[in-house]
Amino acid sequence: MRWLSARKTVLAYLAAILLAGNFVAAFAQGRPEAGPFDAARITMQPPPPEGVAIRAGRLFDPRTGTNLANQVIIVQGDRITDVGPADRVKIPAGARVIDLSNATVLPGLIDRHVHLFQDPEPNEARALIVGQHYALADLYAGFTTLQDLNSPYTYASVELRDAINKGMIVGPRLQVTGPGIGPRGATEYPAPSDILPFGTGTGIPSWQNTQNVNSPWLARSAVRDHSHYGTDWIKIYDTEDYEGSGYPKPYGAGAFMPDGKMINVPSLTLEENQAIVDEAHRRGLKVACHAYGGEGLRICLEAGVDMPIHVIVGVTGAEGLDDETIRLFKKPLADGTLRPVNQTLWDLSGPLEQADLRSSGGKKTRLALTELSFKRLVAAGVKETFGSGAYTVGHGMQAYQFGIYVKWGMSPAQALETAMSTAAETLNYDLGNYVGYVEKGRYADIVAVSGNPLTDITEMERVKFVMKGGVVFRNDMK
Repeated sequence: MRWLSARKTVLAYLAAILLAGNFVAAFAQGRPEAGPFDAARITMQPPPPEGVAIRAGRLFDPRTGTNLANQVIIVQGDRITDVGPADRVKIPAGARVIDLSNATVLPGLIDRHVHLFQDPEPNEARALIVGQHYALADLYAGFTTLQDLNSPYTYASVELRDAINKGMIVGPRLQVTGPGIGPRGATEYPAPSDILPFGTGTGIPSWQNTQNVNSPWLARSAVRDHSHYGTDWIKIYDTEDYEGSGYPKPYGAGAFMPDGKMINVPSLTLEENQAIVDEAHRRGLKVACHAYGGEGLRICLEAGVDMPIHVIVGVTGAEGLDDETIRLFKKPLADGTLRPVNQTLWDLSGPLEQADLRSSGGKKTRLALTELSFKRLVAAGVKETFGSGAYTVGHGMQAYQFGIYVKWGMSPAQALETAMSTAAETLNYDLGNYVGYVEKGRYADIVAVSGNPLTDITEMERVKFVMKGGVVFRNDMK
């Protein structure tokens, strides 16, 4: 199959980067690496009928950004039924007591940007297995809720979400987009031998590039398809990563021109974006848009999308953003709320960071520019939602981003809130009312670390206890 050949080419390219002597630079941001996750490490302990009582030496409260001392959490079934000081909360007779009195207990983490189905698989059965494998790696690391933001080749993310919700298999809570809408061009495509619409006949079985989103009406049709197939969100790709074409390669590729200017070719028009957002909202769906910057970002913001992603340069292309970008961010959405931003770090580091250096002649990377935009957005009061961009690698390792948030100026408490309260607020439907905090009535999604992340944020990279819905999936606090 031609997509297998393309995949091998990409892997060979990435290997060449490492062998070219760039290995040390690839890890300049401290991105951790690990071998494949072994699902046998997961242990499952469902709560007994009498319930569970957790003794928490320190309990992080996202509302105040502080640790509460000597707390007790009561869990019945999948919900928290009480929480408070140990001298007030009564432990039910017969309840299983979990002693975390020497630990810091926190709400289950939320990653609002993962790719569980990044690569094409030989069949849907294999895709579902691989997707669950990555989801379990994230769960084991403490991410009890995930948002899958684009599975280009399959709607298996919908089936995985539903199977988890029905208790047929285990995994984190999921909200999913299915395949993205709009072409995702990082380089020009080979033309097929037969006269066929774009995206077909290439041997690459991508829903994303074959939906013919070439007018507002066809854009609405694509949203309707997604709605009928059961997605929670729609993801638009509003910028492409190459400009020009021709032998031997496009003049600019990999998101940068040779002079270091960032490439942001708009993928869709404002009218197409507006149609997507309107149709999605009519159907109870929310919309996220991939937009690195420039006119594509302006279109994304003006169309009223619920969550812009990346936002690396401004709508004018300005590094560090510009006043117009901040103005558009601060304009309330139709429901009166202010939208958050989702800026990934995992996917922009490592091999992609090296590819950016190569295409820009060593001048720029998306990761370095993200630091500038991150600081401007945070200073302007735009809420950051934790998103790693983890794809075929990175699942279970993304908590290293907390340290980067702190390095870039956030307090440890603010960094934690990006993956708890802030991440919960803008989930679709009412899921945000039940995750993000350790409070009465919410899901018993709870994690713990040995130390205190308010004094050492890297503790989040060493999660030792994970409970999702009252079921203990990991307990290394022995």
